[in-house]
Amino acid sequence: MPTLLDTRPSVGFESAVTALPQQLRGRGARNNLKGRFEKNGAAFFDDGWDSLAELPPLKTTVFEELSKTIIARNQSPDISFDRSINPYRGCEHGCVYCYARPTHAYMGLSPGLDFESKLFIKPNAAALLREELTAPNYVARTLALGSNTDPYQPIERTYRITRQILEVLLEFNHPVGIVTKSALVLRDLDILTLLAERGLVKVAISLTTLDGKLARAMEPRASTPAKRLGALRILSAARVPTVVMMGPVIPAVNDMEIEAILKSAATAGVREAGYTMLRLPLEVKDIFREWLNAEMPDRAAKVMSLVRSVRDGNENDSTFGKRMSGTGPYAWTIGRRFQMSCERFGINKNRVKLAGDLFQVPPQPGEQLRLI
Repeated sequence: MPTLLDTRPSVGFESAVTALPQQLRGRGARNNLKGRFEKNGAAFFDDGWDSLAELPPLKTTVFEELSKTIIARNQSPDISFDRSINPYRGCEHGCVYCYARPTHAYMGLSPGLDFESKLFIKPNAAALLREELTAPNYVARTLALGSNTDPYQPIERTYRITRQILEVLLEFNHPVGIVTKSALVLRDLDILTLLAERGLVKVAISLTTLDGKLARAMEPRASTPAKRLGALRILSAARVPTVVMMGPVIPAVNDMEIEAILKSAATAGVREAGYTMLRLPLEVKDIFREWLNAEMPDRAAKVMSLVRSVRDGNENDSTFGKRMSGTGPYAWTIGRRFQMSCERFGINKNRVKLAGDLFQVPPQPGEQLRLI
């Protein structure tokens, strides 16, 4: 397996500007536009020789990234955590609106199809986590797992890096919040149940729509809405605190489902919920707009007009305090509807606060035990 040391640019990777329609099945992006740091790009040119050839499928390729640290820290005032772990770079779920897509440009790759087909795993993640948690000055606070890319995307079935991380966190009694779109989270119900008994875990599942056809178009390789609801139901029944995240709310695409999603989640036993407004940073705006024009040409103009209405006339606004919920009358209406629906279905009455005082560094391999 190819290996990439730390985060140096991935010289030698090749990205085409576009892909042919026959290769897009099961993918979110419609193109492989070059990243913003690349000087040169490439495009298909049909000279007639290969017009009748059978094209190979666009396969997922996995590379190793040997990181030097694993806990990423932030000082953002509009998110509830100050540290996170992402076991993977890139995400095979292929969500067309994913705000993490631009990060692939740092690898010399495209935020388009490369983001969902050229993935990086961090095989030493659990070892690095153990090392960082044993640092003398480490102070435990809730660690977000999957804040950028999904920790339970399909390749987790093979590499099990997320499970290894959870095993370390359980050993250290460390609080963790998980965000995913995958029912694969149920595989780790044994660990999650133990963490929940100690008040150390909360699982948020992102549910953007109840429409299976729309979900397949927007999030082609994520679990179906029915499976996500089923996962919420099983987790809740196992007394694992759950959250439903409607992320993102897309004007005139899924905003009409707010009430139905919250009702379904409440029926599944969910007692907490949140939402984010669609964000279109950097290359994402072009990827999303192309998808929108292809999938919903009849309302594409309306959708983008509403997007600009919640972003002060722009297609994106990264300002703290605005980027998650947007501004203006339409954004206010979305927020009010969400709040009223939560009140109606008994959601967010009490929020689970994870325990941070149970953290303890256990004896490590090769470490001399303290004398009693």
